[in-house]
Amino acid sequence: MIINEKFENKEIAKQYKELLSISYLQLTKEDKKLIRLAFDTAVDAHKEQRRKSGEAYIFHPISVAKIVASEIGLDATSIAAALLHDTVEDTEYSLDDIERLFGNTVAKIVHGLTKISRLKKDTDVSLQAENFRKMLLTLNDDIRVIIIKIADRLHNMQTMDSMPENKQVKIASETLYIYAPIAHRIGMYNIKTELEDLSLKYTEPLRFKSIKDKIEESQEEQNKYIKNFSTFIEKSLQGERLKYFIKGRSKSIYSIHKKMQKQNIPYEGVFDKFAIRVVYKSNSKNERFLAWKIYSIVTDHFTPNPTRLRDWISSPKSNGYESLHITVMGPNNKWIEVQIRSERMHEIAEKGYAAHFRYKQGEQKENGIESWLNRVQEVLENKESNAVDFVEDFKLNLYSEEIFVFTPQGELKSLPNGSSVLDFAFSIHTEIGSKARGARINGKLVPLSRTLKSGENVEIITSVNSKPTANWLDHVITSRARSRIKSSINEEKKRIAEDGKELLRRKLKQLRITLNDKTTRRLVHYFKVNTSLDLFYRVGIGTVDNKKIKEFAASYNNTFINFIKKRIGSNSPKKIKDRDEFTSNYDKLVFGKNKEELPYSLSKCCTPIAGDKVFGFLTINDGVKVHRRDCPNALSLQSNFAYRVLPAWWIDSSEQRFSAKLNLSGIDQIGLVNQVTRVISNNMNVDIFKINFDTEEGLFKGNINVHVKNRTTLDKLVNNLLKINGIEKVTRE
Repeated sequence: MIINEKFENKEIAKQYKELLSISYLQLTKEDKKLIRLAFDTAVDAHKEQRRKSGEAYIFHPISVAKIVASEIGLDATSIAAALLHDTVEDTEYSLDDIERLFGNTVAKIVHGLTKISRLKKDTDVSLQAENFRKMLLTLNDDIRVIIIKIADRLHNMQTMDSMPENKQVKIASETLYIYAPIAHRIGMYNIKTELEDLSLKYTEPLRFKSIKDKIEESQEEQNKYIKNFSTFIEKSLQGERLKYFIKGRSKSIYSIHKKMQKQNIPYEGVFDKFAIRVVYKSNSKNERFLAWKIYSIVTDHFTPNPTRLRDWISSPKSNGYESLHITVMGPNNKWIEVQIRSERMHEIAEKGYAAHFRYKQGEQKENGIESWLNRVQEVLENKESNAVDFVEDFKLNLYSEEIFVFTPQGELKSLPNGSSVLDFAFSIHTEIGSKARGARINGKLVPLSRTLKSGENVEIITSVNSKPTANWLDHVITSRARSRIKSSINEEKKRIAEDGKELLRRKLKQLRITLNDKTTRRLVHYFKVNTSLDLFYRVGIGTVDNKKIKEFAASYNNTFINFIKKRIGSNSPKKIKDRDEFTSNYDKLVFGKNKEELPYSLSKCCTPIAGDKVFGFLTINDGVKVHRRDCPNALSLQSNFAYRVLPAWWIDSSEQRFSAKLNLSGIDQIGLVNQVTRVISNNMNVDIFKINFDTEEGLFKGNINVHVKNRTTLDKLVNNLLKINGIEKVTRE
């Protein structure tokens, strides 16, 4: 390959001048001096390097810096860091060199970017999931690290044509999985859209080209429609002496693809392929007033759809997005979305984080993303969740539309769409969530599982006796609520285990056995549990009862019999059945965030067994295939087909909670229902979720729906109910 160095140097100089001229923020002399030093350092550092396409490597950091300067619109510090982002990773320059030349802030950002570049595969978890979590940990350093990394990924996506196809698909899948969601959440909608479209170009090239061609074919028709629409309202807007412009915005290729996929319709079946924006000039005092004035003018000409009004001016999204969206019956009787926003709102929608810096001063600068960063920090602090759980929870909250509800004091709270009363309770305070008993919505009593709607007034009712149960996980979608509930359940398990340990100590003492480390190890081995905590917990909930403890004592006190049992135990189906009837350790496989049971088959490439760390992979013809997480094919499957990977867990079926319905009958008497509920409340690990009693001529019939851990607990409950005076019969339906 012949390289024309003179032409190349001329082009590098030209790109540098462009970088300074297209910067979104006003650059001072000091800013330009810093950028020049960073540029010269980067040129020197990368002088011997070339990209796979053959061009000088320096064009990559310059292009990333241009995206940071113009499309994202960050400051001179960020532009300098973008120019230097690969120096420590790929050249002779050290972090100390960068700090000496550019100071602590630039060095800290470059260090964060270097840490992301050096992420390696953790054999215990999904590569993408773990990298995602580690990348977000850099938020503790400086959020600009993440934003520059997104710019870096965007330029890599724009210049992937020279890469082999398998690399293109892998990088595109990772982009959809990690980078596009973060760009969306920070409010960088233009970048998010381009990342998604470019990812589709490489993952599904035929679909991408088909949609792109059809959009280009209809461009003329779209322009004509916008002109037609503008003609109707132009006179009215000019009569109000408003300064504005009207432009069309095509729906992205990726979003059209998703709509076609979700609704199983052809391109022609997607009706809202573009929207119209009315962007007006205004000072901060009149912004809202003018937005509603324009709304009034538009709806004077075109009939609005009242169910499709979205007011993100009165209640901005948590990433700072502000706009008024209405859907009206436009020219030619077609529904069209109209977005009304000021120039400031438009810039925030386009640039996201950077526009907050331009429009907010001093301590207010961070307000646009502060609440989001706090939420991220909460999720990162939850060390108990594995990386796949973490990503599933995080992505759910990233992409959810928001709802807005009021506290009794009139404070507005934003939550992901689909949030329940429990999600709201935990968003206020962990203690309120943990003690929640019910709620009043607009003054009316509702259960904790009730899904919230925008505009509702929510008051949480608490009780000192209330505590989180495993069933609560079925009613929450936010990361905060899920992590707090899981943590509380683990604490409860430890408490029950403490009681179980003391109970076991007393039982063994009666059988003349001392509970010490040696005995505990033998008990763990005998009952085939993983840890002493599992053993004590099972004693606490009654799964390991007196009979089984006595059986253990008999084997413990007769070493010869114990020896014989060990020798023949593996050949005795009955023995295995007896041991497994109360603890089939990790014998059941569940999938997804809701831990559902799905039909599956075990893959032959890695032959997983119960207890292995695994994931499910949704195949086209064979349903869910289960692979070990260290399977040779795991990396390929998770990088290329992340959307088909299902988190999976082996669970111990003896720790599940089951629903049971009990039918009661007998002679009615005063206070009977109170006695029944008291007996159930006093039974450890039993929850009532429905109760109904009817009386007729002195006799009663009733049914109770309860959640129990196992059959032993249910049998104990039935026996205790039969002891109540007046109850003649208790049967299980």
